[in-house]
Amino acid sequence: MRFAHLRAEGQSVPRLAVVVGESALFLDDVMPEPPRDLQDLIERGEPGLDAVRTAVDVTLAAGGELTPVAALRHSSAVLRPPQVLAIGANYAAHASELKLRSESAMTIFSLWPNSLTGHGQTTTWPEDLSTQVDYEAELGVIIGRPARAVHTRDALDYVWGYTVVNDITARDIQFSEAQWSRCKSFDGFTPTGPVVVTADEIADPQDLWLTTNLDGRILQDASTNEMVRGVAEIISYLSRSATIPPGTLISTGSPGGAGYSRNPQVFLRDGATVTVTIEGIGSLTTHCRVI
Repeated sequence: MRFAHLRAEGQSVPRLAVVVGESALFLDDVMPEPPRDLQDLIERGEPGLDAVRTAVDVTLAAGGELTPVAALRHSSAVLRPPQVLAIGANYAAHASELKLRSESAMTIFSLWPNSLTGHGQTTTWPEDLSTQVDYEAELGVIIGRPARAVHTRDALDYVWGYTVVNDITARDIQFSEAQWSRCKSFDGFTPTGPVVVTADEIADPQDLWLTTNLDGRILQDASTNEMVRGVAEIISYLSRSATIPPGTLISTGSPGGAGYSRNPQVFLRDGATVTVTIEGIGSLTTHCRVI
């Protein structure tokens, strides 16, 4: 199944919907006690997801009315995640092009929740704060149940779903500070979406193709099988030191092709449009505005 937080034009509060093809079915229209957002649904566990499946099947069988997604606006595909974790330098080509050290242990940092935004939204930043704003296509993994001391062979059983992430980064700040959270956590610097796809629809998270299209030019083009550490290894490693709570979003790193390393360099500019696509999930578009 595919889930999105959607709202009609003029509405400020997003509603959780199941996306069927190019249409949306709002759960608060078809369930007596609907989950208020994806986090609520995840916390209800398998019974909660089963209840959604039943409500959707009954509604579709009865010819229930759907809303075209094109008439709606997206919020972040994840709302209220207990934490957003990111893995740095997880593709060898990306680590090499940015001249980052290859550490023996995983590079892990947090993204601030204010950075979350949705598909089709406009991300703004002040020019006097950064002039080197870059794109990073990443596979997002959403944890479905508490994960503690998980073995790699079992780790994918803890995944609730997957989404597309653009880990937007202010490179000039990144390389002037010892940690990476601030440079990647401006308001709107973590677009996610357009949907979260449940884990059963992705046969192998290490067999997905990622691309980044900036104003009609393909700048990243790679497979998730190029990760240094795969999704299962990431989950297992993180769970060794602390329990990963349900709803946690893990952004798993970006492949080569960053704008910073190009000659000449390519950065996100005022009026630019960047689209990150992952096969089997969808395309996440962000509009850029420099203020």
